[in-house]
Amino acid sequence: MVAAVVLTWNGREDTLACLASLESAPDRPDAIVVVDNGSSDGTAEAVRERFPGVELLRSEENLGFAGGNNLGLARARELGADHVLVLNNDAEVEAGAVRALVEEAARRPDAGSLGSKILFADPPGLIWFAGARFDPRSGYNGRQLGYREPDDGRFDAVSETDRACGAAMLVPRAVLDAVGGFDEGLFLYSEDVEWSLRARRAGYRHYVVPASVVRHHVSAAGGGEGSPLTLYYGVRNTLVVCERYAPLGPVGTWRRRLVLLGAHLVQALRSPRRTAGVRAVLSGFRDALRGRLGPRSI
Repeated sequence: MVAAVVLTWNGREDTLACLASLESAPDRPDAIVVVDNGSSDGTAEAVRERFPGVELLRSEENLGFAGGNNLGLARARELGADHVLVLNNDAEVEAGAVRALVEEAARRPDAGSLGSKILFADPPGLIWFAGARFDPRSGYNGRQLGYREPDDGRFDAVSETDRACGAAMLVPRAVLDAVGGFDEGLFLYSEDVEWSLRARRAGYRHYVVPASVVRHHVSAAGGGEGSPLTLYYGVRNTLVVCERYAPLGPVGTWRRRLVLLGAHLVQALRSPRRTAGVRAVLSGFRDALRGRLGPRSI
């Protein structure tokens, strides 16, 4: 049994498009669980009306990516799912995407997660995610593999990735039982990185399955790449995760911190909202050093 978990927060139209892609797929999941994370835009009502066969869970408050998805993961396990597909609400699956992940899982008993090849919804034909390198000893890990490159066949073989991508990943039930869900203290962003490292410690590996294709509208709930929200959680949570999984001595720790801070400041200065972006980066950096997790306090 395969259950899909779709988390949404004030993303009605994206969520409806995501569910339409799942419901119309020939390899439709056996169950679809939508977690409404305290939306105020009528998402829950629209889902209930348009997709009565979908199970809808409502939270009265925004629990973040981690907390909201954990609600869905728990329900999927209650339903008896053998595999759970974690899927962003601003993503749409292509036909065969779910089947390809499940079939590859059967061939790879060491898999902690199996991710889709993720393309930009706009512009079409460009890759957003085809795997990623991640070394917690480093303060900067660069772009995802294939990022903004044409989908021209170079990433068409199953490959191992250092970290999973929570936008579209299939997780076997046994892995969830062994590793658990996402770290709710992180709230938003880098939860998939932390989970990937935790799963690796437990002996699992992560794969990208390019026969599974998903199209992604990219950070719709967070305001897009380079938004102050994305920058705040990006610097805070990356720093927390790196220091948790790769402790270094005093000199190495501060070198990594400054590299990470500089990389995010450069990103902020290139964003449309430079001043707000810089403030978000500095705030996230300070909160990481102080151990302040959970939702951002403004």
